[in-house]
Amino acid sequence: MNSIALPLAGQRALVTGASSGIGEAIAQALAAAGAKLLVNYLHDEAEAQRVVRAIREGGGEAVAVRADVSVEADVESMFAVMQKAFGGIDVLVNNAGLQQDAALVDMTLDEWNKVISVNLTGHFLCAREAARAFVRQGPIDGLSCAAGKIIFVSSVHDIIPWAGHANYAASKGGIMMLMKTLAQELARSRIRVNAISPGAIRTPINRSAWETPEALARLLELIPYGRIGEPEDIGRAAVWLASDASDYMTGATLYVDGGMTLYPGFEAGG
Repeated sequence: MNSIALPLAGQRALVTGASSGIGEAIAQALAAAGAKLLVNYLHDEAEAQRVVRAIREGGGEAVAVRADVSVEADVESMFAVMQKAFGGIDVLVNNAGLQQDAALVDMTLDEWNKVISVNLTGHFLCAREAARAFVRQGPIDGLSCAAGKIIFVSSVHDIIPWAGHANYAASKGGIMMLMKTLAQELARSRIRVNAISPGAIRTPINRSAWETPEALARLLELIPYGRIGEPEDIGRAAVWLASDASDYMTGATLYVDGGMTLYPGFEAGG
């Protein structure tokens, strides 16, 4: 329905955890594709405003809103701001997430609960509010084939176990089944629900894994394609999932990982 040059022209998108890293790249990519953006952040208002300025300088529309996605009242308030600023929502990207790593025998209940509350419960709360808005709106002629699109940003650790990260891996595995269940439940309302599972992406949160030649070499042993991913790789995938180009896709996960999920240890026959 929309032009190839601006496949999201006129649409309104909310990206959680969008003040840096993958979330920032997704917000920038959606804006470049024509969407109006709500940039969610929790701690760093200056960085969120930097993202907003960059979008505006590129000719787009954006606002920044602080909200803790694990807090129901914050999520409800954020969606109210979205409604007031843009009159509705067409795309939700559930990106906000964190790690609090520990061996199982050392992991505290607080560390477990914090990661689950943000990475899984937060995604539920935002998806619920978005779905409510999509159902109220219904499909809008000339804007999109779907009434709304929900994109979960997960991880290759939704299928790859990760010792020392039980809370994180459990949250990502939970996202997979949450996404599939919502896709099944919401499809008849013309709401599409999909996920992106990134592999190793060059962001500040994992700097220690790539900032030295030695660390990068070790990392590349896990990536058959031979390069680390860039945040823009995820941004491009998000644009496609949000656009009508993927209109027949729901309940699916895109693994944007350079082949990390291909069991690279078996490359030479195991």
